[in-house]
Amino acid sequence: MQFSKLLMTWNIIRGQEQAYVAFHAKEFVPGLMAFGLHPVDSWFTMYGEGPQVIVGWVAEDAEVIKQALASDGWATLRDKLEEHVTDFASRIVPWESSFQM
Repeated sequence: MQFSKLLMTWNIIRGQEQAYVAFHAKEFVPGLMAFGLHPVDSWFTMYGEGPQVIVGWVAEDAEVIKQALASDGWATLRDKLEEHVTDFASRIVPWESSFQM
């Protein structure tokens, strides 16, 4: 079995920080966990270039992630996320235990 990781990056819209944190904790994280994904990484860039937020979620294989991303539930979560962030990007990669970007 080859574990896979969903890597996501974004920047929080200025003025949306509190709403973003509330949404992230109450809806986004539980929603992704309901799809069978497990959080493994969460990075916040304080200084320098690059995305402000980098998160990683692991699943047993890429098919679990692909099914989640094809669901109506994911479309709803992503739409709500994009009310609070810009520059959203994601990709599926083989899981490695070290930092991935």
